[in-house]
Amino acid sequence: MSLDYGNLCSVILKQYFGEVVQIVGDCLFVANWRTLYNLVKTTNLTKREVCKALAVLCKYHLVSFRASNFNPSVAEYLLNRDEVLYVVRYARYVHRMQMEYGNIGSFICEEILHNGSQTGTNLMLKYLADANEKEKIETVRDIFVRMIRANYLIRLPKLVQGERSETVAVPKLHIDVDDLFNPPNIDLSLLAKIRTGTILLCHAGDSDTLWQINFSRFHQDFRDSIMIGAIERKMGSSAAECFQYILKQMYERTDPWQRQISNPFTVAEIKQMLLKNSKNFDLMTNLEQYITLIADDSLGFIRKIGEMGSGQYVVDLSQAFEELTLCCIENIITERFGSKASRIFRVVRMKKYIEQEDLQKEAMIPAKEAKLLSYNLFQEQFLQIKSIRKPGGGGAAAKAFFLFHLKHLQIVTMLLDICYKALYNDITRSNYEKVEHKRLIDKSQKLDSIVATMKERGESEDYIAEILETLTPPEREILEKVKNRIKILSKAELTIDDNIFLLQMYKHHCSHLPTATSVAK
Repeated sequence: MSLDYGNLCSVILKQYFGEVVQIVGDCLFVANWRTLYNLVKTTNLTKREVCKALAVLCKYHLVSFRASNFNPSVAEYLLNRDEVLYVVRYARYVHRMQMEYGNIGSFICEEILHNGSQTGTNLMLKYLADANEKEKIETVRDIFVRMIRANYLIRLPKLVQGERSETVAVPKLHIDVDDLFNPPNIDLSLLAKIRTGTILLCHAGDSDTLWQINFSRFHQDFRDSIMIGAIERKMGSSAAECFQYILKQMYERTDPWQRQISNPFTVAEIKQMLLKNSKNFDLMTNLEQYITLIADDSLGFIRKIGEMGSGQYVVDLSQAFEELTLCCIENIITERFGSKASRIFRVVRMKKYIEQEDLQKEAMIPAKEAKLLSYNLFQEQFLQIKSIRKPGGGGAAAKAFFLFHLKHLQIVTMLLDICYKALYNDITRSNYEKVEHKRLIDKSQKLDSIVATMKERGESEDYIAEILETLTPPEREILEKVKNRIKILSKAELTIDDNIFLLQMYKHHCSHLPTATSVAK
């Protein structure tokens, strides 16, 4: 992992969990596995502080533990570096559940993210208490069960039976694969008795069954939305809806993360799914044309296989994310170096290997300008140079060919480091603005709370206006600038994270290609 990624993880841990957790997280980041004794010695914190920090990190699944290979009675800890970055996406996870399941779904997701894990009974009781009994118990339970069956929630492993003996210092956790998405049996009558206080919460049937967010399921949705959005922008909403049903068909028989090319599907299968779920008459009438349109497009999201007339297609995730990522890289080059530099990049990508003289001809750019732009791209690592000695050249520079070419994975890795650094700067600046103007922000929030209370009591507008005047015009002007700055930084944070996600999808799906080295998870 790069230094920029380490700095980003560090600032995220500090922002959400405090300085002590940050110190322990930094220590774990630079090593694979560390023991408690090693952490105490390295961080110069007390054993109590390190234990509390590890407890917090374990609670939010940011740290894994195991028995040491050298001493089975001693635990070793490992920082789950990827999961640290997921903390920045918590708002996106909640928004996704809001869109899919409404307020109940967003509450369940937010509550689990806030606590690390929760039981089904706890979630329902908390929601019903906050909703002031506006929702029926059956409705909350049904949505909770639907979230589990859709794989948005995943069951946590339990302590292996017999591991409570004094001879075992490091507990072992285990869960059967079949139980990961198996909904608990929640007794509504028992739940009603718990609400009235007749029986204790610990007597609930699922008191020992904890649930956490299944991040891979959310990332599957984010990945699908990127591809569907690209289809919609290029071919229209009907084509995007067609591809959405193609993805649903793909997931019925293909693992979403282990396979880069899906199992084959036919037009007839998609048509059956459309008849059951869609009301788009245009799509049902011209389904074959839409599928052919997507298959023939340069994006290459799907392609036809087999003999002519077989009508079988596959979804090619590696091709899809290679095209999407290279489009993203071209946009970055256009913003940094101009459209002519982007044209040079496309020519090199198309030709694979090309000399300087041929490059300027193919790109139709004057020789001097083409040379300047190509070497700027080379200096920024968007282009690479391969030298091939001529036969009998003796190794002299004049007796060699110099060919421009691309190393896709190297470009993606370089851009990821830039994104990590940008996100670190964004979060740091946002935190600075909040700390620098903390007094003014607190004053404004307190004033808004007072005004809201006065309006509920029915106070006169003149009295409310008099209270609002306690915030002077200069203070209002400064506060408005700070709010706008923080809002811009928040939008930038979301945009950077979108780019990080796209580049990570390339590394996951395309690292097996000949142009890349295998570095996927």
